[in-house]
Amino acid sequence: MNLIHRVGSIKPLNEDTFLMTIESAEIAAAGLPGQFVNVRCGGPDAYLRRPFSLCRVHRDQGTFDIGVQIRGRGTQALSLMREGDPIDIMGPLGRGFSLKSEDKRIAVVGGGIGVFPLLQLLREHPAAEKLALLGFRIRDQVIMEKDFRDECHELCISTDDGSWGVAGFVTSLLEKKLAEKKIDRVFICGPVPMMKRAVETCKGKNIPCEVSLEERMGCGIGACLVCACKVKLDGCWDYAHVCKDGPVFSGESVIFE
Repeated sequence: MNLIHRVGSIKPLNEDTFLMTIESAEIAAAGLPGQFVNVRCGGPDAYLRRPFSLCRVHRDQGTFDIGVQIRGRGTQALSLMREGDPIDIMGPLGRGFSLKSEDKRIAVVGGGIGVFPLLQLLREHPAAEKLALLGFRIRDQVIMEKDFRDECHELCISTDDGSWGVAGFVTSLLEKKLAEKKIDRVFICGPVPMMKRAVETCKGKNIPCEVSLEERMGCGIGACLVCACKVKLDGCWDYAHVCKDGPVFSGESVIFE
């Protein structure tokens, strides 16, 4: 659904990343964890829409949040928007995370801005025990720590240089936690090398996992091939559309290259 709504607020998270609240009763009512919206950023040099995961949904308020890192002209244009500005959105789009009641203990693993889609998952998943493992490069890039702490039973943060939390990669944290406790399902989003390593770790423990892929998109509805990714299919491989078949896939099905 192509909708024009309004910016509710913009909250800086660090020097180049911000949280945008958007007023949209329709998307707030229908949006599921792991789904995304495709946003027209505005400006003469930002023709293609940009996809953003639903970070947090406030159904009672008719709003939802997206996390944005300024990377180019489109996201720069978004950062200049102000409260009350109209914003052109398509969504909610894609296939989200599974919310299976039989998964009593879950873990989410996020790296950098890949943490955004995992917050609403923690808020809505019916699991009795929820573990959040978040990895960042340095302390200044740590975002939404309190928000995640409020939505899980245990939060562990790692930084590559040890300036905040545990020193090292978040995948090492995952290996440590899986050795300590039984987890029924793991949900992963972040840089490709991190996701690949996390999936391999889950496979080694025979733990099902799901990954949320981040790709540049053209249409957002499966009509173009901009967001194609390789997946396993009947013992071989094929291309899937991240926008339509994902962005969430089973970790075992994705061919990371």
